[in-house]
Amino acid sequence: MRAAVFLFFLLCASGAGAQESGPERLFQDAAEAQQRGNYALAVGKYQELIRLDPNIVAAHANLGVVLVSLGRFDEAITQYHIALAEAPGSPELRLNLGLAYYKKSDFAGAAAQFASLHKEDPSDFRVATLLGNCQVQLGLAGQAIALLEPLEKANPDNLDLEWALGNALVRTGQAMEGLQRVQKVADKGKNAEAYQLAADLYLGLTLFDQAKEDAQAVIRLNPNAAKAYVVLAMIDDFAGNEKDAQEEYKKALQIDPNDIQARLQLANAFLIDRKLNEARQETDRALAIDPNSLAARYELARIERTEGNLPAALKDLEAIERQNPQWLPPHVELSALYYRLQRPKDGDREKEFVNQLRTEEQDRRGQNRVISPRVPLP
Repeated sequence: MRAAVFLFFLLCASGAGAQESGPERLFQDAAEAQQRGNYALAVGKYQELIRLDPNIVAAHANLGVVLVSLGRFDEAITQYHIALAEAPGSPELRLNLGLAYYKKSDFAGAAAQFASLHKEDPSDFRVATLLGNCQVQLGLAGQAIALLEPLEKANPDNLDLEWALGNALVRTGQAMEGLQRVQKVADKGKNAEAYQLAADLYLGLTLFDQAKEDAQAVIRLNPNAAKAYVVLAMIDDFAGNEKDAQEEYKKALQIDPNDIQARLQLANAFLIDRKLNEARQETDRALAIDPNSLAARYELARIERTEGNLPAALKDLEAIERQNPQWLPPHVELSALYYRLQRPKDGDREKEFVNQLRTEEQDRRGQNRVISPRVPLP
């Protein structure tokens, strides 16, 4: 709404079409359709106006707003660039362009716009928060923390800022500090996404009561949240309640048949129960979803090893190791398999590498008690 009003005045101030009733009428009809949510009509009216006069900044800018609402981000970005060629200093146009890139998940393009705006007005915490979110997505979590932490004291109740900062802290290994912010967003905003992230983090820290509480909060907000059932299933799994865990994995898969984690965890539960046909069936389904999934291929190798098909298991594990040499579980399996195949030199080599990787992993985790799912994911 704010953008539409602002751009209406731009049109009047520019004088474009002020002498003619046609362009003015078209703009009013388009803006009214936009405000009513009739975006298809609004697009048609703005396009008609642009054909009549391609130099009307407001028409291009408002058309960009409508196209974003329709998810047509590339077209919207083109319209914003046309508008900015005529009004290059407009902060609102640059903000809208950044938001179009952001919603398109082009975080580099969005960050360029937000960084320019932040440089001009460092006190605008909305822009800073958007920039911080982009930096997290671009793997620049440290920069996001440096940007957002100074703003947090003055804006302690801004949940968007807390969410961005919480994610940045989690990405840099500061799990508990990040969790405090994420939990705050979940509780104050009744935010299912935040509850889910908190549940996942608590699960990784073996804080099962908190993980269960947050997973249940997700389900209250969204009964069709497959990932929340995966968390509950993994808690039951670690507690030895295999039957309950299997039912919860199945419930997650009823909601989302393409949830590879749930499918592989269920396959592992079947493997533990020596239900090898069922385990293979679930693993094959996971590979059908993602033929390149190393986690699914790892689970397949474990099934082959249990079946006694050692050559096939060895081939799969060695292929996985070549693709991801820093992933610990395949080395553990390979070490045991080499010894079983009477290849002690290879077993010793793998065992040494396992010890090295475990030491590095412990150093990375520091004081955090982080667990892995029963099916380790690379």
